[in-house]
Amino acid sequence: MSAAASLGRRAGITGIVFHSRTCAAVTAASCLAHLWLVAGNQHGTWLNLLMLAMVAVCLPCAVHILRHGRISAIRQVMAAALAMTGVHAVLLLGAGAGGAGHSHHGTAAAASAGASPSGSLALLAVMALEMTTALLAATLLARLRAQPRG
Repeated sequence: MSAAASLGRRAGITGIVFHSRTCAAVTAASCLAHLWLVAGNQHGTWLNLLMLAMVAVCLPCAVHILRHGRISAIRQVMAAALAMTGVHAVLLLGAGAGGAGHSHHGTAAAASAGASPSGSLALLAVMALEMTTALLAATLLARLRAQPRG
């Protein structure tokens, strides 16, 4: 192997390691944010249970991605991020329609008037984070597939 090819391979591996660590860090940060929300108990029981289930699925995968770069863990994070994007979209549409989707306790006026603009913006921001997580996982999978073996 030539020196240029060796340098290119090392740079590719370094890029994949950084990509893998970024994907794991974003996944772990999302898990911690969901745990913080559950601890604050600002959501209904079923949303708290759903968030705990998401953490139970995603946190071990973040560890596996960080340590080993396991393909199955990357796929699971990508699928969970896409599913959570869908859940947040349903909550956004339910809250925007005046439904009982995503409402915070404390203000009866906000609950009767539907979603507050700040709550809708927060859901959109979370959806952007989840889509970014899914994109990081998908592009990491593509990089790992394209990586030459040997």
